[in-house]
Amino acid sequence: MAAVMTLSGCVRVSAGDPVAQPTGAVRTSTPAPSSTIGTPSAPDDSQPGVLPTQRTPVPANTITCAPPNSPPVSVAAAIADPAAPRITVGVPEGWSFTAGTADVAVTMQGPQGLSAAVTIASTTLDAAAAFRDYTDRVMATSAMSTVSILPAELCEYSGQQLTGTWSDGPDEGVAFVDRIVHVWTATSDFLIAIHVEGPTGVDGLAAASSVLTDYVELTIP
Repeated sequence: MAAVMTLSGCVRVSAGDPVAQPTGAVRTSTPAPSSTIGTPSAPDDSQPGVLPTQRTPVPANTITCAPPNSPPVSVAAAIADPAAPRITVGVPEGWSFTAGTADVAVTMQGPQGLSAAVTIASTTLDAAAAFRDYTDRVMATSAMSTVSILPAELCEYSGQQLTGTWSDGPDEGVAFVDRIVHVWTATSDFLIAIHVEGPTGVDGLAAASSVLTDYVELTIP
């Protein structure tokens, strides 16, 4: 499946295979259509992971996505906006976390220079446009960027996984993994991003990003 081909400076964007979805995640409200995990992305191959946005209202404090196997340690992330969704993610062993400010719900610190952040930001853009905008901003972080975009739908929500590197010099490389999800909450659209990064070559990045991005629980206010 093709990736979103957006170029900015010296950037390479490549395609990949769909990200595996956790089994058993379901939408708990009766009016909404049932979730199908691991379904294909929308037919538009240039927008991996983009699905039709579900706009069926659900009762307050409904958990719309709850993977069956919770990690040993998790953290609930929220921002001050009462209309914003709340998200619970896994925390890798040995990591610490603290509440963030503004759109940053939680920041985390791990060993070997690894770190992560969960952001929940209101957006006026649809899923495809929000993903393009986010990817453009990720690639603009460095003059030399490489990004691979994979479909990573979360339950019925549009989602993508970005994997790449930034480099401003031979000894200044950073590898990163992002999972982004577009969520409607009956009043607004939000873009949730789980961003994990560390120095290139660090062995723990893949394992840590898997814990942080594989288990994602959503609650609609």
